[in-house]
Amino acid sequence: MRVISGIYKGRQLKAVPGRGTRPTTDKVKETIFNMIGPFFSEGTVLDLFAGSGALGIEALSRGIDKGIFVDKDMKAIQTIKTNIQLCNLDDKSEIYRNDAERALHAISKRNIQFDYIFLDPPYHKQKLESLLEQIEMNQLLKPEGAIVCEHDSNVVLPIQIGCLEQWKQGDYGATGLSIYKLKGIEKGDTP
Repeated sequence: MRVISGIYKGRQLKAVPGRGTRPTTDKVKETIFNMIGPFFSEGTVLDLFAGSGALGIEALSRGIDKGIFVDKDMKAIQTIKTNIQLCNLDDKSEIYRNDAERALHAISKRNIQFDYIFLDPPYHKQKLESLLEQIEMNQLLKPEGAIVCEHDSNVVLPIQIGCLEQWKQGDYGATGLSIYKLKGIEKGDTP
């Protein structure tokens, strides 16, 4: 597993030990960033169900200023910390061990909004709709931001959830991607 582009291109990352975490393949990672980026001049990212932290680290490598990484598994948290240190990103990162819903609740109290939110829950325990509802209700997404949902290719998510609208969707082998933006907001538009 490696960083595929940006400042830390080629940097090898550690995987979470065991079989409890499914890393995002390089092909899917490249597809995600081609859709939402591929590079950034600033911004904030939330990597929920972060696993190794590879998606958030990729965003930081490509120009995002600040990343918040959340996972409830202690092995994942230790792996994220190791990978953040390998890339010298300690000053741009916050790492929390927490359940996704509780983390979103805590973040909403801080009045933070994100340019990009990555949701990659375990395929067998997906609760993407309720997480999207919570993100929308708490206004955690910036007006021009995007939420990237990685899921089993058999999962079909709603076209609209509150003010969130499915912007792009595709299947890449066993992996499906659904990207949401705020309804009616395109690049360059102001709310």
